[in-house]
Parts: sequence; structure tokens; C-alpha cells
Amino acid sequence: MRIIVPTVNGGLDDRVNPAFGRTPTFTIVDIENGEIVNVQVLPNPGYSQPRGAGVTAAQFVIDQGANVVISGEFGPNSSGALQAAGIRMVSAPATMTVREAVEAFLRGELSGPVMGPEGGGMGGGYGAGYGRGGGMGRGMGRGMGRGMGRGRGGGYGRGRGGW
Repeated sequence: MRIIVPTVNGGLDDRVNPAFGRTPTFTIVDIENGEIVNVQVLPNPGYSQPRGAGVTAAQFVIDQGANVVISGEFGPNSSGALQAAGIRMVSAPATMTVREAVEAFLRGELSGPVMGPEGGGMGGGYGAGYGRGGGMGRGMGRGMGRGMGRGRGGGYGRGRGGW
């Protein structure tokens, strides 16, 4: 399993960065048999972008083969892209180190994602509504329309169809 955590400097002893899209680095933690077997720190290509940092960061995480992302908050654009790629999102407080957050996740102690504004855009969460409809999703994804729940339909799963 590959867990990716936004960090400032990177490494297991760095803290979880509350900002996903604008984090300077990502700490990549590989897990086998419940143990940390590899740690890598890579710069976030979206960090200094004037716009679209969340989507760029999400695409980078997708390209790195993440199964799980642990962050303080996720914005609507990054969460839509990660959700469309089937990557699990969970939130951890910024007081936790990467090691503590990964271990808490492995013990099942971390909750679902906390949603926040991204780039000054709309806040809110995901998951309400039916998520029906085809068409291209707003950011990433293709509005797969998988019915009720934490919808994969409509890009965000906010019940807006292929908007």
C-alpha cells in the first residue's frame, strides 16, 4: 500500500500539512504487512502554481500510485480528482507527524476527509445527492454515475450530474 502525506520539509518526523494542493512536498510511505518499508520525499509540482494547484497536486499523487492520501483538508478540485481515481482520502490534524498519522490510519483511527476551500473557491463537502448523469466531470473524472452515496457521478458527487 502506498500512502502519500502533504508535508513542508518531508519525512516521517515532519508534520501533516493542512493544505493539500499548496504543500511544498509530499512524503510517500510504502507499507507492507502493516510495516513502513520505504519513505520518499518529492516536491509538489503544484506548489507555486498561480492556479490549479489542487488538481496538479492530485494528478501528481495519482501518478505516484497512491492508494491513500492523508491530509489536513482537501479542496473541492483536488478531492474530485482523487475520488475519480479511486484514491481514499482521510484527514489528520496538523499536530500529528507523518509517522503518527500513518500508524493511526493503519489502526483505523482516522476519519474521512475534511473538506475546505481550494484556491478561494467554494467550500463544502462531497457526498450528498445522487451523482447521476454522464458527461465530463468538472475537473477530473468522467461522471460515472454510480448511483447514490458518496457519488462518483458528476465529478464531485454533489448530485449535479455531468456538470
